[in-house]
Amino acid sequence: MNAKTGRAKKNYEDINRRLRALSLPFFLHTWEEERMPKAGKLYRNRQLVELSAMAYEYQTGKKYTDSIQKLYEDRASLDPVLKHEIEEAKRNTDKLAKVPKEEYLAFQNAVLEAYPKFVEAKNSGSFAPVKPYLGEILAFKRKYAVWEETEELKGYDILLDEFERDMTAEKYDAFFSLVKGELVPFLKQVLAAQKSVHPAFSERVFPAAKQKAFCEYLGGVMLFDKNKTRMGESEHPYTNNNGNCDVRITNHYYERDLASAIFSAIHEMGHALYELQVSDDLQDTMSGGGASMAMHESQSRFFENIVGRSRPFWERHFPVLKEIFREELPDVTLDDFLHYINHVSAGFVRTEADELTYPLHVLIRYEIEKEMMAGRVTEENVEAVWNAKYKEYLGVDVPNAGLGVAQDMHWYSGELGYFPTYALGSAYAAQMLAAMKRDFDVESAMGEGTIAAIAAWLKERVHQYGASKSPAEIFEGACGAPFDAHYYVNYLKEKYAALNGIAL
Repeated sequence: MNAKTGRAKKNYEDINRRLRALSLPFFLHTWEEERMPKAGKLYRNRQLVELSAMAYEYQTGKKYTDSIQKLYEDRASLDPVLKHEIEEAKRNTDKLAKVPKEEYLAFQNAVLEAYPKFVEAKNSGSFAPVKPYLGEILAFKRKYAVWEETEELKGYDILLDEFERDMTAEKYDAFFSLVKGELVPFLKQVLAAQKSVHPAFSERVFPAAKQKAFCEYLGGVMLFDKNKTRMGESEHPYTNNNGNCDVRITNHYYERDLASAIFSAIHEMGHALYELQVSDDLQDTMSGGGASMAMHESQSRFFENIVGRSRPFWERHFPVLKEIFREELPDVTLDDFLHYINHVSAGFVRTEADELTYPLHVLIRYEIEKEMMAGRVTEENVEAVWNAKYKEYLGVDVPNAGLGVAQDMHWYSGELGYFPTYALGSAYAAQMLAAMKRDFDVESAMGEGTIAAIAAWLKERVHQYGASKSPAEIFEGACGAPFDAHYYVNYLKEKYAALNGIAL
C-alpha cells in the first residue's frame, strides 16, 4: 500500500469511527422509544434529525468520498475484507450523494414521527393515525427511485437490491410463482386433512409473567448470553445491536396466545445469535453485522421454525413449559402441543402465521409494494387493496387495520423492499438445513439442552463473516451450491405431509 492509499485508509477509518458513534443514539432511541415520556418525542426527534444531518455531511463530504475513491482505485492492493467494504462504501456513498440533503432529513423526520402513530393505529384498529405518514414515505421512495435509477436498476428493483443484492422483481416473481404454484394446492390438502387443536390453547389464559419466565429459559437454550444481551418489550418485536457485545431484542405478550411470545422470542434470538457470533475482528470495521436482510431472516426463521417447531426440540423443553404452566396445561400432551404449534390456518397476522401460509402473507405485501412504487396504490387505497388481497389469497375478511394494513411497522419505518426477504430467508434456511444434515445429526442436536452444535456450524459457515463478503458468497460457501428454492418447497411439503398423513 503506497503512502497516498495509506492516508486515504486512515481518513476513511477516522470518519467511520465517528459514524459508528453517531449510530449509538439511534440504537438507544429504538430501545427506549416506547418507554420514554410522550411529551419528549418531538424534542428528541429534532435532535435525532440533527444527528442524521451530521451523518449525511460526513458521508457526502469531500474527505470521506475522496478517501473511498482512492481506496476503490487501489482496491486490488487491499485485504479481502477491506476490498469488499470499500466496494460497498463506494456504492452507498455514490447513492447517498444523489439524495438532496433537505429531502433526506425530511424523510428521517417522517419516519421518526410515524412510529408512535403506527403503534396508535395498530392498537386502535384505525389506519387514520398513520395514513398521512405513509403518504410522505411513499412520496419520498418514489422520488428516491428516480434519483437512483441506472441502466441496470429502475423503480422497485432499486429498493429490493438494497435489502438483498442482485434480487429484482423478476427474480422474486419467479420465486413466488414456484412457491404459490406448489404450495397453494398443497395447502388445501393440509387444511382438509388436519385435526382440530386442543381446546386449552383457545380457551385458557396464559399469564404474561409465566410467558416471560419461559422466554427467559429459552434464552439459555438459545445461547442468549446475559452479559451481552437484553430482552425488553415493544408493540412489534425486533432485534437491534451495537456491535457483538450489546444485542437487544423485544417481545410482546398476549395472554390468550401462548405461541406468539415463544416463537417471537426464538425468532429474535435467531437474529441475535447472528450478531453475537460475528467475528471480533470485524467490530471496528463497517462489516460487523449481518450480510443482508434475507441472510438475517434465514437465521431467525431457521430457529423459529426448523428448530423451534420440531419434535426433538420440544421433547427436551416441553417438560419445562408444562412445569411453568402447570395450572394451564395439566391435560395437554407433547403431541397436542406439537399439533398446536404446527397447525395450519388462514389468518390475518404475518408474525403469527404457520410456515405453510406464511409466504402468502409476504407475497401480498410484495405485490402491494410493487403497486405502491408504480403509483397505483397510495395511502388512500392501500387498506382496501390489502383487504381484497387477504380475501383472495387467504379467504379471510380483515376486521380492522390493526389486524391488517397497520400490523407491521416496516412501511412506517420507510423499509419498502424488506418484506420479500422474509420468504427468501425462509427458503435460504431450508437449503442450509440440507447442507447442515450432510455434516452432522441435526435432529439430535435440536434435542440437546442448548443449540450449541447448530450455532457452531452456523458460526463457522455464516455468522463469523458478518458483512465482509457478499450474501451470495457466504450462502454458497455454507451450502456448497447456489440458491435453489426447491429446497424450501420440498421441506414444507415433506414436513406437513408427514404431520397430517398425506401421501406425496
